[in-house]
Amino acid sequence: MTSKPSYKEAFMFWLKLGFISFGGPAGQIAIMHEYLVDKKKWISDSKFLSALNFCMLLPGPEAQQLAAYNGWLLHGVRGGLTAGILFILPSVFILLGLSIVYVSFGNIPWIIALFSGLKPAVVAIVVIALIRIAKKSLITPLHYITAAAAFVCIYFLNIPFPLIILGALFVAFTAGKYYPAMSTQDKDNSIVNFRNEKDYYINSHSEISVLNFNPLKFIKMTLIFAFLWLIPLTVFYFSANDFEFWKTLSLFFTKAAFVTFGGAYAVLPYVAQFSVENLKWLTELQMIDGLALGETTPGPLVMILAFVGFMAGFNFYGGSLLMGTAGLLTTVFYTFLPSFYFIFAGAPLIERSHKNNFIKNSLSIVTAAVVGIILNLSIYFGEAVIFPGQRTLNSIDFFSVIWIIISLIVLYKYNFNIALWILISALAGLINFLIF
Repeated sequence: MTSKPSYKEAFMFWLKLGFISFGGPAGQIAIMHEYLVDKKKWISDSKFLSALNFCMLLPGPEAQQLAAYNGWLLHGVRGGLTAGILFILPSVFILLGLSIVYVSFGNIPWIIALFSGLKPAVVAIVVIALIRIAKKSLITPLHYITAAAAFVCIYFLNIPFPLIILGALFVAFTAGKYYPAMSTQDKDNSIVNFRNEKDYYINSHSEISVLNFNPLKFIKMTLIFAFLWLIPLTVFYFSANDFEFWKTLSLFFTKAAFVTFGGAYAVLPYVAQFSVENLKWLTELQMIDGLALGETTPGPLVMILAFVGFMAGFNFYGGSLLMGTAGLLTTVFYTFLPSFYFIFAGAPLIERSHKNNFIKNSLSIVTAAVVGIILNLSIYFGEAVIFPGQRTLNSIDFFSVIWIIISLIVLYKYNFNIALWILISALAGLINFLIF
């Protein structure tokens, strides 16, 4: 049996993971599996899958939560905090640097040209995400109906994203209780016949004290996180002249964190709809630029919310880089704090029920609703890029149309590296500017 890894050894892996975690959640989870399961044998296949199943049930970035979960299993709360924080820390500082460059030099013509190539590539990335999520999520007629209803609600009726998720949960509960056959998935993606469990430090036979549910411990953890949540708000209340702005920012991204079922692409329509159209923190084209920047950094894609927070602080305070930085850091805090709460407080409670078919089928209905929401995002971004001016035939950007098609072919058919394609797209925008 493999011995327990030292905290220092685990720390070095989590630090490295934070810098190399490109490729979205699938790539990030694969890196963790290769190192933790195959190479080091710290965690067995069955336990890794169990942790992954739990994290897939949660709102928020599943790869970051999986890192925190595994770090927690290995070294308790200290290990969970280390793994979860180091997973996002490099991307925080990289995105902060890119955001400062963006607002400082983004009005230079050749910089604008670079982003003109990024925007259509981002539209293609969102469309591909829609296709892949739909192929995995739309299983029964009820899933298709739910996806269509969610799209109608957000696109035509302008119903807020959180209410759509609540509606999907209601449909899931009703169908699961009265018409279970309608929401039952035929596909069984479980993995069985794990071998050599005893070769791993943590395996299905391990007695892991942190997974034992204790009501008093749950209440204590909840109070601790509530206290942590209040700290920045209290500081802003006593030190900021515009407390209402910081309160809105904090509440908005806390709410976003709690309804991010289905990954970053699920919450982006909500963030775009509210921060662009209601709060006027940034424009829809800046939102697309932020997504492009997010695709070029390691870590979870939901980090694009940090760019939104930066732009909110920057624009609200009349172009202040300091306030933009404060907005970004505040956004990161409120976006990821719930992720740690779900792991430390919720894991012992939900660990018992992750094999519950009723819960799985119910959450599959929520994921179906997310498909409809991402379709709305695709159209929202597509219209902004293809029609940069008025929504008329005369204002069509034909370069964007062509590059969207090329990006779809390259990324979907040939599975080209997204980060590299983002760079190629930027160069294509610059070449288009220089020639035409």
